[in-house]
Amino acid sequence: MTVMEERTVPHAPPEPETARSRLAELELIREVAHEGPAPGASAQQHARGKLTARERVELLLDSGSFTEIEPLRRHRATGFGLEARRPYTDGVVTGWGTVDGRTVFVYAHDFRIFGGALGEAHAAKIHKVMDLALAAGAPLVSLNDGAGARIQEGVSALAGYGGIFTRNVAASGVLPQISVMLGPCAGGAAYSPALTDFVFMVRGISQMFITGPDVVQAVTGEQVGHDGLGGADVHASVSGVAAAAYDDEASCLADVRHLLSLLPSNNRELPPYETPSDDPGRRCEALLDLVPAEPNRAYDMHRVLGEIVDDGEYFEVQPTWAANLVCALGRLDGHVVGVVANQPATTAGVLDIAASEKGARFVQFCDAFNIPLVTLVDVPGFLPGVGQEHAGIIRHGAKLLYAYCNATVPRISLVLRKAYGGAYIVMDSRSIGADLALAWPTNEIAVMGAEGAANVVFRREIAAAEDPEAVRARRIAEYRSELMHPYYAAERGLVDDVIDPRETRAVLIRSLAMLRAKHRDLPSRKHGNQPV
Repeated sequence: MTVMEERTVPHAPPEPETARSRLAELELIREVAHEGPAPGASAQQHARGKLTARERVELLLDSGSFTEIEPLRRHRATGFGLEARRPYTDGVVTGWGTVDGRTVFVYAHDFRIFGGALGEAHAAKIHKVMDLALAAGAPLVSLNDGAGARIQEGVSALAGYGGIFTRNVAASGVLPQISVMLGPCAGGAAYSPALTDFVFMVRGISQMFITGPDVVQAVTGEQVGHDGLGGADVHASVSGVAAAAYDDEASCLADVRHLLSLLPSNNRELPPYETPSDDPGRRCEALLDLVPAEPNRAYDMHRVLGEIVDDGEYFEVQPTWAANLVCALGRLDGHVVGVVANQPATTAGVLDIAASEKGARFVQFCDAFNIPLVTLVDVPGFLPGVGQEHAGIIRHGAKLLYAYCNATVPRISLVLRKAYGGAYIVMDSRSIGADLALAWPTNEIAVMGAEGAANVVFRREIAAAEDPEAVRARRIAEYRSELMHPYYAAERGLVDDVIDPRETRAVLIRSLAMLRAKHRDLPSRKHGNQPV
C-alpha cells in the first residue's frame, strides 16, 4: 500500500471486504497516526532536545493507563495547501489515564504536525477533553508545545482559543489544572496556561511571551533572545508565572506527578490521605536551635518546615520567586496541608508586592480544594519604599488579606518570633479569622519593634535628655517588658496558647484533626470584588 502525503491511509479496502480486512486497515491507520506525519518526524523532535507528545504522556501517566480519544480526527480546512495535508490527530493527542491509580485527563500538542499550531479540529479535540474532565471531576494536565494559532485557518483558530479560555475559567476552583510548557508558547496561546493553577517549565525548550523578540525590538528597540524574554528561569524567578523550572522533561513530569498526589480530584473531595510512617507525636527537638531568639538574626524557614511535616517532605510552589515567602504543600499525619511561611533568610521575611501576590494565590488555591492552611509567622512588616508604594503595595497587600479573610478551610497560625504591625494582621491572625492562633515563647507581637516604638513614643523625651542613648535604652527595655513580652497577646485572648516549640508537630496534628469537619458558609452573593 502506498502511503500518501502526510502518511494518511487510502480508505479503499482490498476485496472482498471482511471484518479482518477492515481491522487490518484500522491497525494501519493507527500505526500511521502514532508514527507521525512523515518518516523522521520523531527523530527531528528528538534532535531539538524534546520528547514526542506520546512519550510525554507515557512519562506523566501510569504505565499502560492512557486511553486516547479522537486519534483519527483530521481537519477539514481548504486553501493554502491544507487540503493536501490532513494528518491524523491534527497535531494534538488527547485522552485520559491515571496517576497513582487516580484518573487524570491530558492533552499534548504534537509539534511534529503543523508545529503544534491550533486549528479548528485541533481546538475541538481540546474542548472535548476539557469538557470530559469537568464532567468526570478529574484533574486536567496540558503538555504545551505549540506555535500558536494556525494562520492558514484564520479566525477559526482564534475562536478555538476562546473556547479553551472559557473552559479554563469554568473549571477554575472546580478541578486542578496544570500546564506544562515544553516548547514555544506565544501570543494568545500564553493565556490558557496563565488561567490554570500551576505552570511548569523546562529550561532551554520552554518559552512564554505575548510578543516575541522581533516584535519587541521593532517596537521598543530592545534586543533580547527567546529565553531572555520568556524562558523558564525568567518566569520562575522574575515574573512569577511559573511554579518551577527544570533541567529536563523527565524531572519536570515527575514533579507534576508528585503535585497531583497531593491534590484532590476536584473541589468536592478532600486531598488524598496517605498512611504516615512518621510518628504524629514526634518531638521536634531541633526547633529549639534552628530559630534564634534574637529577632534580627536570620535562619532558613525551610529547615523549620522540614522538621514539622511528615518525613520532612514537601512540595514548594514558586521557590525562586518572592523567596521571602514560602508556600508549600506537605502532609501532617498523612493529611495534606498548605503552609504559608515568612522566610527570614530572604529580606528578613518582609512582605512586599510579589510575596503578597504569591501568598494570596496559594491561599485561594488551598481554600478552593479543601486543603487546610498552616501559617508560620516571623514577619517584621511590609517593605517600605517609594517604589513599593507607587507600584501599589496597598492594593497588592490587600490581595493576601482578602484571600485569608475569604478562606473557609481550617486555618491555624503560629507566631515563631516577631509579628509586627499590619503584616501580623495579614498573616492570618486571630482577628481575621484564624481558627487557632498559637505562638512560641520567642514571639514578639506588637505594632512595631521595641526600638522603633520607643523612638516614636518617647522621641521628645529622648531628644531633650542629657544622655539620649541611656534614655532610649531604658525606654526600649520598658516598652519590650510591658507590651512585647511573649504572653501579652495570650493574656488578651489574641493567642490561644504559647506552646513548646518541640511540641509543634503534635499540636498542629491534634488541632487539624479537631478542625477536619469545619464548615463555614459565606454570605450569599454572586462573588466578592477582590483586589486585582
